[in-house]
Amino acid sequence: MRKIKWTDVRLVLMLGVLIFLYSFSEKRNESRKLVKTEVKFAGENMPFLTDEMVNNLLIQNSGSVTSIRKEKLDLNRLERELDSHQMIADAQVYATVDGTLKALVTQKTPIARVSNERSSYYIDYEGNKMPLSDHFSARVPLVFGEINNENRKGLTEVFQNIHDDDFLKKNITGAKILESGSVLMTNRNYNYEILFGKPINVDKKFNNYKAFFQHAMKDTLIGEYKMINLKFTQQVVCTK
Repeated sequence: MRKIKWTDVRLVLMLGVLIFLYSFSEKRNESRKLVKTEVKFAGENMPFLTDEMVNNLLIQNSGSVTSIRKEKLDLNRLERELDSHQMIADAQVYATVDGTLKALVTQKTPIARVSNERSSYYIDYEGNKMPLSDHFSARVPLVFGEINNENRKGLTEVFQNIHDDDFLKKNITGAKILESGSVLMTNRNYNYEILFGKPINVDKKFNNYKAFFQHAMKDTLIGEYKMINLKFTQQVVCTK
């Protein structure tokens, strides 16, 4: 007959107690109701959304956060609903042990504001439409004309370059999309217009413009220029 080792018995009993306590604690934790929500925004400080707007998305159809049990939470669904919002690029949602439902929200980044006869909206960094906000107006180039499937990729690259470059971001204030497909830009400090041409060879054209500007700042005649033509990548043509 095999002799029972009391050390083994104690270990089994201790393991059983631990499993019971863990299961009891887990069950009790899941049955608790949430206490509050907490929203944080990541990235640039552009308050297109408010905490209240995000809270409403988190607790929609529930009345209040205190009526939601932790066991009923579907965090993946909440993240998908936040991600589907036209002003949100990414959202991470999780619940803490103390009953706080937290959301870390990254808003979309506008790079241009489009205005035409039909509507007014932003273009975000990915080239998608983004609605205007009642709470904040972004300082981005104002674009007149039509952005469509044919020119969207090229124009997105143009405005990405402006957004990512400190000089261009401060200097370029607006653009007009001509029927020919060319882009005519305005600048902040002088009366001349910038004929960018079609949205191709974007890096080269902007590098040419920055080189021209650095040189022209030494030229007292810069205020007399009416047009800066960047269409030709090998040279900048200035018209007085």
